[in-house]
Amino acid sequence: MSSPPFRLHTPVVGRSLIGVCVLVFLLQAQTSGTVLANAALWPLGPDFAPWQVLSYAFLHGRFTHLLFNMLGLYMFGGDVERIIGPSRFALLFFSSVVCAALAQLAVNHITASPWPTVGASGGLFGVMLVFALLFPKAKVVPLIPPIPMPAWLFVTLYAAVELWMGVTGTQQGVAHFAHLGGLVGGALVWLYWRAEFHRRQR
Repeated sequence: MSSPPFRLHTPVVGRSLIGVCVLVFLLQAQTSGTVLANAALWPLGPDFAPWQVLSYAFLHGRFTHLLFNMLGLYMFGGDVERIIGPSRFALLFFSSVVCAALAQLAVNHITASPWPTVGASGGLFGVMLVFALLFPKAKVVPLIPPIPMPAWLFVTLYAAVELWMGVTGTQQGVAHFAHLGGLVGGALVWLYWRAEFHRRQR
């Protein structure tokens, strides 16, 4: 019997992230805005703190926001972590979260927005990008429109829609450029891994 070509990992990091996000959401409901005031990503100024570039990802403003982010993390993150392993998955997620935060801070500075940002969407977008790179032909059925499409096309169209909405100001209240920043973070991590692989092959 031949051994498998690669080792599959249990998606412990992704499951842990989902559990923490759910617990934090429940905690938010009990603290009358204290968690939001300290852990959300505030624009650069007196309310901003360095830890917020990570902590904001564990907060969510509405149940539906939490639900869709955790559903996406479960659907895409499980397969990605099984292939790349827990440590690399953690690097991917948090690098995407930080890149999303930096993009949003830049946009908030340019637009003079006073509003904070919350949600794991930036990390999720980085994970989705790597999913599309690992499984480009995997079928994905988005909610709107509910038409099956390959993963590479789904992520490409999603990115294009986010860019269009961000530039035109459509659907205000959604951090479109943070989502794009998460994609950039995922791409940077992927390129780093490729460069590392090629160095080892020399």
